[in-house]
Amino acid sequence: MTSTVPRIDRSAMIERMKQMLSLDPAKTVVITIDMQRGALDPELATLPVPPDECKRVLAGTQQLLAMARASGVQVIHILTYWHPCEIAAHPFERAIVEAKQSLTPHAQSDYAHHKLEGSREAEMMPELAPDPKDLFVTSKRRFDMFYGTNLEILLRVLKTEAVILAGANTNTCVQCSVFGAYNRDLKVVVASDCVASAYGPDLHEFALENVRRRLGWVLTNAEIAEKLKAGKAMECGDASPLSRAAS
Repeated sequence: MTSTVPRIDRSAMIERMKQMLSLDPAKTVVITIDMQRGALDPELATLPVPPDECKRVLAGTQQLLAMARASGVQVIHILTYWHPCEIAAHPFERAIVEAKQSLTPHAQSDYAHHKLEGSREAEMMPELAPDPKDLFVTSKRRFDMFYGTNLEILLRVLKTEAVILAGANTNTCVQCSVFGAYNRDLKVVVASDCVASAYGPDLHEFALENVRRRLGWVLTNAEIAEKLKAGKAMECGDASPLSRAAS
């Protein structure tokens, strides 16, 4: 099916909004969402992200985490572990399993066995080995990283003002978590080098466009590095990026 809806060009607004963004490393948190074998390991994935996208996202996230730790930014990993009685409990997911349909267009999914607790599919990707200072939230059971978890309390304790999100999938858990952060008055940045979707490139692109045009910022790792560097300079008494942009 060919879409007849024209894509609206909001590039000028998006670029101006990037100029308006500031990130204070002391008040910013990097959050990875469901960076687990069940999505990102082509050999084991039960809801597989395309292999090339897995490589891109893992490389990008390694870079983002190194950058965050070097800048003094706290890292939090959100993981989903399903108990057998919980898997495919949602009516839509149950219907997918019973109808024997694949959620992923490029390969067969196996949602009935997706990231079961104790399985290899539930393991965090080894390329993203955590640092001892990283924090973990393992009670996520729905798309929104806040729903049913202690994340909101954790961010409040950390005095967080901005979150940078990485993870899979762009159009489900990442986008829904953007809404959750937006509804809590947080600045939200999606790291474009660090997100991917198992559901197709069209939904990946839609999710990013929806974020950048209404909910927050979509930045590359290079752009994030510049924002954190500028935020650090502000702590040291240099002129703010907003005042430089306005001058």
